[in-house]
Amino acid sequence: MTAPRFSAVLFDLDGTLLDTAPDFITSLNLLLAARNREPLPGELIRAAVTHGSPGLITLAFGYGPGDPAFEPVRRELLDIYMDNLTRETRPFPGVEDLLSRLEAAAIPWGIVTNKPSIFTFAILDQLPFAVAPAAVVCPDHVKNSKPDPEPVLLACNQLGITPGESLYVGDHRRDIQSGLNAGTRTAAAAYGYIDATEDPFSWGADHVVSSFPEIESIVFQ
Repeated sequence: MTAPRFSAVLFDLDGTLLDTAPDFITSLNLLLAARNREPLPGELIRAAVTHGSPGLITLAFGYGPGDPAFEPVRRELLDIYMDNLTRETRPFPGVEDLLSRLEAAAIPWGIVTNKPSIFTFAILDQLPFAVAPAAVVCPDHVKNSKPDPEPVLLACNQLGITPGESLYVGDHRRDIQSGLNAGTRTAAAAYGYIDATEDPFSWGADHVVSSFPEIESIVFQ
């Protein structure tokens, strides 16, 4: 067996480990229907998932965080989403194979996400991975969210490794910046939720990958 290059592997959640977009599409269109608005195309919503609930509200209603209507509508969306967390959400192809190989090589893995813990842990409870993460860091666990290095550094500390021994995989520029700022190696997930204005090759990542087999080849190169 090829020796691994890393002592741990960290992943973003939405658009990197899990394809959560279908349930965001369902939730946002349910909200639009409740407010007598036309549904939006799934692909349009999918591209905006990377911006979280604020981005989805801006996409669907044109409200920004400074609008009085913004927060009530965002809360309504999150309530709907909580009821639809894992209807169609699934791991991306190859996720479980890689996690099994990491386990066989005694390499721990973790999640570093900007998704609040109430949703993250509910998803992990409803849709558990065959190999459980050894660390899960959400924005409410730290003072500074990605792209600050704090979340990645906390995960490394929980795993008992130095950042330089780890690989962080994410589908947004902030993921790569967080990893680089923390001192990890990084891989940009080009298969994820990439905004049309973004080019993952411009993020400065050590690697750009289009599938989980490619991530596996990096770890076990």
